[in-house]
Amino acid sequence: MKLARVVGTVTATAKDTQLVGATLLLCDITDGVGGVLSEAQVATDTVGAGVGDTVLITTGSAARMAAGSAGSPVDATIVAVVDKVALAK
Repeated sequence: MKLARVVGTVTATAKDTQLVGATLLLCDITDGVGGVLSEAQVATDTVGAGVGDTVLITTGSAARMAAGSAGSPVDATIVAVVDKVALAK
């Protein structure tokens, strides 16, 4: 899994039928302190995340195992909204 911050939404009116009804969010992959490692990853949302939330994203074949994503043509799925990240000093 990867930490990410939701930075926007994605709207697609023409899409695969398995994506109809899916919420697509634009996320920046981050490190433990919020620094951006990779920008602009589109992920389906299964937990009701919103812009500004820190989330956990699962990618690859694991992204299709999340509730509501089974069999969908996705490569990234938001599976949790993060409440807190604590780093050991």
